[in-house]
Amino acid sequence: MSPQFEIQVIAVLVAVTCALPGVFLVLRKMSMMSDAITHTILLGIVLAFFMTHDLKSPLLFWGAALVGVGTVWLTETLSRTRLMGGDAAIGIVFPLLFSIAIILITRYAGSVHLDTDAVLLGELAFAPFDRLILFGKDIGAKSIYTAGFLLFLNAMFILIFFKELKLATFDPLLAAVLGFAPVMLHYALMMLVSLTTVGAFEAVGSVLVVAFMIGPPSTAYLLTNDLKRMMLLSALYGALNALLGFQTAAFFDVSIAGSMAVMTGLSFFLVFLIAPERGLISAMYQRRAQRVTFAESTLLFHLYNHEGSSNEREEAGMDTLQHHLKWDLDYTQRIVQRLSRAKQLEIEGGVLRLTPSGRERTLRDYREMMG
Repeated sequence: MSPQFEIQVIAVLVAVTCALPGVFLVLRKMSMMSDAITHTILLGIVLAFFMTHDLKSPLLFWGAALVGVGTVWLTETLSRTRLMGGDAAIGIVFPLLFSIAIILITRYAGSVHLDTDAVLLGELAFAPFDRLILFGKDIGAKSIYTAGFLLFLNAMFILIFFKELKLATFDPLLAAVLGFAPVMLHYALMMLVSLTTVGAFEAVGSVLVVAFMIGPPSTAYLLTNDLKRMMLLSALYGALNALLGFQTAAFFDVSIAGSMAVMTGLSFFLVFLIAPERGLISAMYQRRAQRVTFAESTLLFHLYNHEGSSNEREEAGMDTLQHHLKWDLDYTQRIVQRLSRAKQLEIEGGVLRLTPSGRERTLRDYREMMG
């Protein structure tokens, strides 16, 4: 395989691997926790290195994962005191642990290759050069197998505990009553997020891990209410952003990880604008339609309340109606025209009157309003 192809394979595997647990982070409103974990795991790597003095030791991997879970525990412990919100707790724990790691690196490991810039930004272009040699044979880039294993691990965990994760995410109290141990599931999920972060950041950097973990699930969230479909769309968008980001980076000769993060953001904003039900444009049309519907109901109620009264001509007259409703003339005429086309009111001698269809709608709206 060519290095360019291996880079794209690594990126796609990492994107899908991050997107799967990212769905639950988005649904649990824990998106920023991924950012905290991707930074604080550096402390676990540093502490494990001080114990082993070996950058290839598997203890670095597990040390980072444990610190990631510890970050979640510390943050939630501070939040449970009710003295600060979850975002404030993240703002305390995340800089504290990350800064300790930076200080330890600069003070005691200055001559060791623990590059904080690489941790943050990553460099996918170098990933194919770290080869996996098995029985003296080069079988490909290490990151492909690392990301593939993590993808398998994430997929199996979610497949096995899908029902429990779904219930604990949307109704943790019911999950506890049914004996699903939502706290254990929560920390198992956070361990999975930590392992995914540790396995991915060496190749793509923490910034892209956050982008892949939050961007595709947030995009999918705008398109569907079905959890399974949301996970499939998240994986699809993650893979697509990885491939488009690589092509963009190759075309403009810029950072690969940066281009992928940009594509992730751009795809989100595109869907944010044009999503059929939750997009910004759709929401604007819905609000506009709701205002018009409310205005129609208001006019119908007004006519119904003054129907057959002594001042009906004054209250329901075409020339005076806008003054009573405090609308401008153009808006009043537009609402009247809509209701006339719907055959819900008619004009007799300059006075607006309800049709049987209009009276039926008015009574129906009244019953709905009263519950």
